[in-house]
Amino acid sequence: MKAIRRFTVRPVLPEPLRPLSDLARNLRWSWHNETQQLFQAADPEGWRPADADPVRLLGAVSAARLGELAGDQHFMRRLTEVSEDLREYLGGPRWYQDQLSQGAELPAAIAYFSPEFGVTAALPQYSGGLGILAGDHLKAASDLGVPLIGVGLLYRHGYFRQSLSRDGWQQEHYPVLDPNELPLTLLREADGTPSRVVLALPGGRSLYASVWQAQVGRVPLLLLDSDVEENAPGERDVTDRLYGGGSDHRLLQEMLLGIGGVRAVRTYCRLTGHAAPEVFHTNEGHAGFLGLERIRELSETGLDFDAALETVRAGTVFTTHTPVPAGIDRFERQLVARHFGDDGELPGVAVERILRLGMETYPGGEPDLFNMAVMGLRLAQRANGVSTLHGSVSREMFSGLWPGFDPSEVPITSVTNGVHAPTWVAPEVLRLGAGTFGSERAENALAGADVGGGTSTDAGTAGAPRRWDAVARVPDRDIWELRRGLREQLVTEVRKRLYASWRRRGAGTAELGWIDDVLDPDVLTIGFARRVPSYKRLTLMLHDRDRLRELLLHPTRPVQIVVAGKAHPADDGGKRLVQELVRFADDPRVRHRIVFLPDYGMGMAQKLYPGCDVWLNNPLRPLEACGTSGMKAALNGCLNLSVRDGWWDEWFEPDFGWAIPTADGSATDEERRDELEAGALYALLEDRVAPRFYDRNAEDLPERWIEMVRRTLVTLGPKVLAGRMVREYVERLYAPAALSRRALEPAAARALASWKTRIRAAWPQVAVDHVEATADTVVGGSAELGSTLALRVRIALGGLDPEDVEVQVVAGRVDSGDAIAEAQTFPLKPAGGHDLEGRWLYEGPLALDRTGPYGYTVRVLPSHPLLASGAELGLVAVPSASTGDGGGVLLRSHPPPPRGARRAPRAGPASVRRPTGNRQGCFRPDLATMAPLPVWPRGHRRDSEASCGREWRSAR
Repeated sequence: MKAIRRFTVRPVLPEPLRPLSDLARNLRWSWHNETQQLFQAADPEGWRPADADPVRLLGAVSAARLGELAGDQHFMRRLTEVSEDLREYLGGPRWYQDQLSQGAELPAAIAYFSPEFGVTAALPQYSGGLGILAGDHLKAASDLGVPLIGVGLLYRHGYFRQSLSRDGWQQEHYPVLDPNELPLTLLREADGTPSRVVLALPGGRSLYASVWQAQVGRVPLLLLDSDVEENAPGERDVTDRLYGGGSDHRLLQEMLLGIGGVRAVRTYCRLTGHAAPEVFHTNEGHAGFLGLERIRELSETGLDFDAALETVRAGTVFTTHTPVPAGIDRFERQLVARHFGDDGELPGVAVERILRLGMETYPGGEPDLFNMAVMGLRLAQRANGVSTLHGSVSREMFSGLWPGFDPSEVPITSVTNGVHAPTWVAPEVLRLGAGTFGSERAENALAGADVGGGTSTDAGTAGAPRRWDAVARVPDRDIWELRRGLREQLVTEVRKRLYASWRRRGAGTAELGWIDDVLDPDVLTIGFARRVPSYKRLTLMLHDRDRLRELLLHPTRPVQIVVAGKAHPADDGGKRLVQELVRFADDPRVRHRIVFLPDYGMGMAQKLYPGCDVWLNNPLRPLEACGTSGMKAALNGCLNLSVRDGWWDEWFEPDFGWAIPTADGSATDEERRDELEAGALYALLEDRVAPRFYDRNAEDLPERWIEMVRRTLVTLGPKVLAGRMVREYVERLYAPAALSRRALEPAAARALASWKTRIRAAWPQVAVDHVEATADTVVGGSAELGSTLALRVRIALGGLDPEDVEVQVVAGRVDSGDAIAEAQTFPLKPAGGHDLEGRWLYEGPLALDRTGPYGYTVRVLPSHPLLASGAELGLVAVPSASTGDGGGVLLRSHPPPPRGARRAPRAGPASVRRPTGNRQGCFRPDLATMAPLPVWPRGHRRDSEASCGREWRSAR
């Protein structure tokens, strides 16, 4: 019989045990070993580390047991110590407060929006890397004392639980989550009634949401929940599932996250006195509507749309996580338009202005679609990718939003992701570190403080640790015994999970005896676990199955592989990949050497990363934005074997891992690429990885392998920390954003908006009319290294003033097509007033500081002290074809040296080359002699080359 209503009966703790409730409801327990040990002592039978949940545990402990604990002096002493430690953690000064005390100008608070958060398995509100990263961001911010407020949605079904059918097909299950049984507190008004956030929907309907609060150490996490009685059935289901439903459903989720999230933050700050955020961080485009709500707020204070937009942009940071356009949410413009305006949300804000923010105005864009990432970029003055390579890919992918600029100048930077070490480092590894250089130093190391290798910015920020050199003191034997012990724990965990999986697949107990021999704690163990989109190539290892079997069954150097991962419920292609892997692993010949574990999540991962010797990652480069699973493995002494994508591309060194060669040339088709890269993977395992693992010295230790483990911890350890990442965000993005926001008081915002309008109107008349260069030392037509060009440029400003622009010379080495690489920019200064035609003269030197093919061009950019970069407006003026054909890019030399003086030999007659891209009017000295050659802009006729050369020579 089914209950007609469900509710939760909370335990009543004896007064001495009341601190247990505070400890259970602050998610710091999920990364604090002493708190976990306290709860385990409270109920040793009920505590399961893989899916630990203190709230649920306390609800299951009997009254008799609670009475025993209240009278247990040893337990009560431990409870007092752990409670006092939490109190000090929450209230004491940390890194952020130290920075403030030293005079740093930092934001009073930051609001961090994300569609998912992976904080702990006890709060299953995540699907993969984006959510885990968001959870680690909150935890690291808490450890550093950063005043962050997290904002997300509470999904009543979370993400799905995965199981397998008998034939290996993925099956999804959606358990119902009761917020009252989770480590959450309902946000209430002063009179005790639940706080509500309300959004207006078309047709006079409303979407209501309650606000639940999770406490992540010092950081509040606000989760909006539409399953409230005021809503109609359709609206109640808005927050039913993570990444579920059709376009209308997803749009409502993202409106609730962005617009409702801002309103939830305002309510929370009003009720608690928390400082109002000065900076809003949008973690991916799903929360992009938060900028529109803030524009509405400012509009109600009297600011017009343009001034409000400038104010919002100044205080917004946008992080993109996808390297492919297909990973971006896009909606039909008509669908978006229906939900805004007088019959929907944000009345008073022109719908057309909203739609323009998400319009794909670049070549190849679809004007009828509303792009959430494009809106996110237009609403944020600062944006970043999540690894150095991903930053480059993002600049290329979004370069159409900044026409006229090379992708390298697109204002998207990068902050490489990191992982929260206290969450992901095995307790055994922590104990070894504490035993070697003390508990406090080990804890500081994991938070990002120095451990004994000095400090350097190459770990991320000034003051961040460069190396963990203290690890070098750990004896080889201790490292190897640690690694063997972790591998043995993984074997036990795998057998338990594999048995449960087969039972759910319908196998009887009598047919599962073989599981007792699955995996061997002395065999080289490889891990592969992640989501299963096609680009991650779950089945690349199966490309040559006979060769894989030989690796698994090698008589003296066998390998064993543990695989886990979920395909999206709607991705049948991904499910087929899972089934293909499962069927191979079910083969009786190899099933003791390769396993697939269903229902990959945080609990499983915390056993998997430490227990593997090698972490495998083989995505299609460059489609992995960062890929933090390998970072978590590295912190436990696991070596990476990966394609050079994401973070591995920037930090790989052969001292601590292996790079799988890639065949990512445009001429290689997908099938051939898989064949080549799978072959490279097999070869590395056969010739490099396995031999090194099994090569033992006289003490039966693989000393070369152990040295690689040591190098991983010493060199990679401090780089991959979430503490390093959050400090970078604070110093490079949050602090500048806060200063920009403070500078935009209403009058300044109106002035900036008016200035941009004036600049855009005048820009079609801004032009580079004439460029000439004079070389100070020319011998025989050759400019020498160290010589200087004196540049004189005439600029038409179209009615603008010189202070409205910056005139730059852009110089550097050029390729065969005259495109400038490794460009450097140098400002030119106005020399006097304008001429009768309204043109301004700019002058400046250009030092020839490098040999080889060299070129330059001149450009004009808008300039204003409140711009974050010269490319912000996407406006640039460069020399046109008429500049070369008319006044010309005229290169002159000083008079030749006296008769009899030595001349450098000429390499040949001057020639004319056309520049490419926007590098028009490019000057290029000859490769051998550095002889100055004029380069005419695109469109200049080739048949004029000889005459151009004569003009240049006669000018000497």
